Amino acid sequence: MDCPFCPMLTGEKPVMKIYEDEHTLVFLAGHGFEDGHMMAIPKKHVENVLDCDGETFSRLMLTVKKVANHLVNNCGYEGVNIFTAGGSAAQQTVMHLHVHIIPRKTGDGINAWPPFRGATADTAQMHEKLKMPE
Repeated sequence: MDCPFCPMLTGEKPVMKIYEDEHTLVFLAGHGFEDGHMMAIPKKHVENVLDCDGETFSRLMLTVKKVANHLVNNCGYEGVNIFTAGGSAAQQTVMHLHVHIIPRKTGDGINAWPPFRGATADTAQMHEKLKMPE
């Protein structure tokens, strides 16, 4: 397995740790997309949200919430963007589940939303296709 995140968990690769507990790690992203851009990962190797068990995902999201609250309550930020990608069709490039956390301030100039092309399908038809059985 050629996972760039797993060596961070074993100490083989240096990491700028923001937070760590028994199940998760949050670190400063080294690629510098934005100031303060972090990644939260489970210590259990899972590829993405699609193959992650509920307990691992819940623990990861509780960590994301803890870090997000810290950013707003203690670091002078006003909000956060939180996102992940599930699979190569969703442009996931690192196949270890990770959640991006980007601290935000009003007027920081970051446009975290991609330019959507606009819906083309009929909304009622999409509802029928996507709704889950009761």
